[in-house]
Amino acid sequence: MFRLQGSKVLAVDMTGDAVKAKNGSMVAYDGQMAFKKLSGGGEGLRGMVTRRLTGEQMTVMEVRGHGTCWFADRATEINLVGLRGDKLYVESGNLLATDAGLRTGTTFTGLHGASQGNGLFTTTVEGHGQAAITSDGPAVVLRVSPQYPLTVDPGAYIAHQGSVRQSFQSGVTFRTLLGEGGGEAFQIRFEGDGLVYVQPSERNTIAGDL
Repeated sequence: MFRLQGSKVLAVDMTGDAVKAKNGSMVAYDGQMAFKKLSGGGEGLRGMVTRRLTGEQMTVMEVRGHGTCWFADRATEINLVGLRGDKLYVESGNLLATDAGLRTGTTFTGLHGASQGNGLFTTTVEGHGQAAITSDGPAVVLRVSPQYPLTVDPGAYIAHQGSVRQSFQSGVTFRTLLGEGGGEAFQIRFEGDGLVYVQPSERNTIAGDL
């Protein structure tokens, strides 16, 4: 059971089950808990190859027991996402916690790669359960429909889900319009039917401004 206490703390109530969370994100717990460090950034051989190619090292821990654990990450806002057999694509730095039953992995995102400069891959979460993602400020959930494709600045992008096609297009970003960017900029375009999560604050990107 995932629930928010305020907007910046995630509480997870456990009755013998487990949760996977970003290493170091637990701030308190009660009851009896056991902790185990896991390898992150993707499961299996593909995940190992991906981390070698991108240099991305995502450390994850598993918490199992009876009681409540509280998680937070640098006072960022926390957003709950429910999955019903579908797949969530999320920037690895924005993934805080998932139900232990959800499968995590990596997927190729295209020529320019993830907006945090972590490489050419994005973290995926798939199955039935809940995931918690973080954002710098309250996240906004935007609908993508066949009639209305969506274009997002890479510094504001957090995650997306649904039957959505993601592509990268060259052009001016919103920062470039203000004279704050340099080099070849690009935008992320989403088409199809689904949801895109964006944050109201742009992170410093590498791939967004090459």
